[in-house]
Amino acid sequence: MKQKQKHHSNQFGRTHKRVSTMLAMSEGLKETASNGHEKMLISQEQQAKINEVKKLIGPLSDKASVYCSDASIMRYLSSRNWNVKRASQMLKQSLKWRKEYKPEEIRYEEVIDEAKTGMMYKPNYSDKYGRSVLVMRPCCQNSKSTQGQVKYFVYSMEKAALALPPHQEQMVWLIDFQGFNLSHVSFKVTREIAHILQAYYPKRLGLAIMYNAPTIFQPFFAMVKPFLETETCNKIKFVNSDDHNTKKIMEDLFDMDNIEPAFGGNGGTGFDINKYAERMKEDDKKTHSFWTHANSLSSVSHSAPLD
Repeated sequence: MKQKQKHHSNQFGRTHKRVSTMLAMSEGLKETASNGHEKMLISQEQQAKINEVKKLIGPLSDKASVYCSDASIMRYLSSRNWNVKRASQMLKQSLKWRKEYKPEEIRYEEVIDEAKTGMMYKPNYSDKYGRSVLVMRPCCQNSKSTQGQVKYFVYSMEKAALALPPHQEQMVWLIDFQGFNLSHVSFKVTREIAHILQAYYPKRLGLAIMYNAPTIFQPFFAMVKPFLETETCNKIKFVNSDDHNTKKIMEDLFDMDNIEPAFGGNGGTGFDINKYAERMKEDDKKTHSFWTHANSLSSVSHSAPLD
């Protein structure tokens, strides 16, 4: 039981133990931009800025305190070029949104209508860097509900974050454009998702692979691009199965025996709603267990005397 609790406390990169390990291993922020992989490590100077942010934010509820781990605060700082005031403002807005929207409380039963077609799902594999993967298939979009689509996106982001191993903060999106036409996308939904991603999940996206995007998608992307931050745009990579470089890109990032044939891989038979529903219900239990256990740890920490 203790081992299970320890596992849940390591998720999201939220625990102080994890940050201590990172401090012992690190000297600065390291990035490899060629494939969108980015691993964050904390230096003493960065730790000082993290502590400044904590002071500006002030006292927090147990749940907010869990969210505001050093690793989480560092993502906000990095997203705002290590400007303490701007990062603090951004984090305060995120905390307000999380308090109102309650993303960690969304359960599979609430989003099943959006999930059942396989238009977005978290497959049971990661990339070679341990990053969670979200597969998106616009052609499977069956809903016109902006609220429903956004809620399912948030649910999927929370599950992808929960699946991250220690010392990994980011995820990869694989977007399959097979069968795509413009009726499958909504400018309103895309703009709202872009806002949520950039404002409330900073530094979570490591790479978005647009696989076989057709020419008709380009005008739509041109409309959306002004709403994307430069860093977000730089994470988006268009690849085509006819390009001989695409195979190498995919092989460098993934074990191709895990990847679906739609992305040039040899794995799986595609999306199975029944199996996915079972996995997501198990993930819902993990989410509940994580936040329950993390809140209890936070309460103990707050009540403990200072050394």
